[in-house]
Amino acid sequence: MPTFAYKALKVDGTQTSGELDASDRHGAMDLLDRGGLQPLRLDLKTDQAKDGESKDAKAKKKEVEITGPMRLKKAEIVLFTEELSELLGAGLQLEPALRVMENREELGKLKRLTKTLRQEVRDGTSFSGALAKASPSFGDLYCSLARAGEVSGALSTILKRQATYLIAIQELQSKVMMALIYPFFLIASGLAVVVLFITFLIPQLMGLLDNTNSEMPAIGQLMIDLSDFVTTWWWIILGATIAAVFGFVSYIKNPNNHEWWDETKLKIPLFGKVLKTRFFVQFLETLANLVGNGLNLLRALELSREATPNLYLKKKISKIIDYVGDGAALSRTMKRVGFFPPLLLDIVAVGEQTGQIGESLERAAGRYDRELAKDIAKISALIQPVIVVTMALLVGIMAYMMISVIFETISGLNT
Repeated sequence: MPTFAYKALKVDGTQTSGELDASDRHGAMDLLDRGGLQPLRLDLKTDQAKDGESKDAKAKKKEVEITGPMRLKKAEIVLFTEELSELLGAGLQLEPALRVMENREELGKLKRLTKTLRQEVRDGTSFSGALAKASPSFGDLYCSLARAGEVSGALSTILKRQATYLIAIQELQSKVMMALIYPFFLIASGLAVVVLFITFLIPQLMGLLDNTNSEMPAIGQLMIDLSDFVTTWWWIILGATIAAVFGFVSYIKNPNNHEWWDETKLKIPLFGKVLKTRFFVQFLETLANLVGNGLNLLRALELSREATPNLYLKKKISKIIDYVGDGAALSRTMKRVGFFPPLLLDIVAVGEQTGQIGESLERAAGRYDRELAKDIAKISALIQPVIVVTMALLVGIMAYMMISVIFETISGLNT
């Protein structure tokens, strides 16, 4: 009979390891379940066991390989995390909890995910390892938290905190996007009106003037010249615009220029402040979530760096990691880097002095989240009237030109 070497978690969260004899891998998993152990690793001990692996296990492995990694939306990751944390919190072991989710029709696409995860877990793969195999959408941060939950025996609590964190980040991104939708809509509408005047209405007025032998006002002549230029060379203008956009995108995507562009975005008037505040919120939320779940500060900073897409800010966090790794305090390190505001440094310093760094980071995140909401409201209140006035001036110039042309036409008819 094959021999299996295992590493598992007891009910109290401590780890244990040993060997057991079973007919196949599933029999070994059943023995561990009956013993109240949650397997972290299960390996065959003999070559004979490798040859005698059950057909059912091979079929399941083949199915996992065929389906391949899944791409998940952020909302689906949040739903999966909430559902699994509730089931684990109700007292279910990991494999039975995944089986319950697999049988729930309302989960839709997540049924396939939970089936894949359950098969991997039953075959001895750790939950964090199964997540990494099943979908790249979870990311290193999520998998590291799951690994910490397995080791500490607090997987349910960690998943519940992670769900709260993911919802907070999702709401943060929605705030920024919603603040930009209306201004972009106004700009697009104004450009559409300008194009309509230049390409359609102005040529119509030009034909009317030709029929009446009237003279075009100076502003009207300017617009007609612009209309002629656009209608004659529109393909060159369009090509040049596309080439300029493509060249700019290629330039900023170049690894040598990406960091420069990430830094430049933070210096854009109005919007740069919003991007900075958004970074503070996400950085603090991530760091507080990791520290609160039991990770040491250095590892939490490394994972926070991985969760930051801005290369310039990643470089700042890397400096913090270097200094903290040498034994420096977090608040002094952040001050030495020079990017973080004094208020944030004071809050972190208080957390270090009281030994409650996680709670201090959460409070700081909440404070900057409120500041972000105020900044977005200010920009929305300022940019909307500016765009409206600009569009009104453009339309007003067009209307003035049309009225002038009409008066010139009437005067030509009367003479």
